[in-house]
Amino acid sequence: MTTINDSATKIGERTLVIKRTFDAPREMVWKAWTEPARVMRWWGPKDFTTPVSKIDFRVSGRYLNCMRSPEGKDYWSTGVYQEIIPLKKIICTDSFADEEGNVVSASFYSMSPDFPLEMLITVTLEDDKNLTKLTLKHEGFPPGEDFKGAQTSWNESFDKLAEYLK
Repeated sequence: MTTINDSATKIGERTLVIKRTFDAPREMVWKAWTEPARVMRWWGPKDFTTPVSKIDFRVSGRYLNCMRSPEGKDYWSTGVYQEIIPLKKIICTDSFADEEGNVVSASFYSMSPDFPLEMLITVTLEDDKNLTKLTLKHEGFPPGEDFKGAQTSWNESFDKLAEYLK
């Protein structure tokens, strides 16, 4: 089994923190976050696919990902890398986008207009013997159902990441 533990903690009302430990070297987990072909293997909730991932992995570089629902609806997201510490930390913005990478309101996807136009993701990786501890902090969610949905989506994505890392 690749996932060693799984814990999710709410901090405040708008920040989601999820901690997972993967049975994989830190370099492999890092590549899963930074290389488009690898991101496409695990990004998105259960039963979603990722047909497009474009990554300009440098500070001020952008990413553009497309998640496709089982019904065939595409959901695009984009962001800008703000801090990169190789093999240790990634900080980037996170926004809903259109296919061209333009930031759009969540209402573009018939989601709650309470989502801010920009949120913040911080991913940290650390060694734990032969395992990798990952901490995700995703800031800016509206409280309530949107927060719960994000928690479920990230955990399902990390379940897929665990499978990919096997």
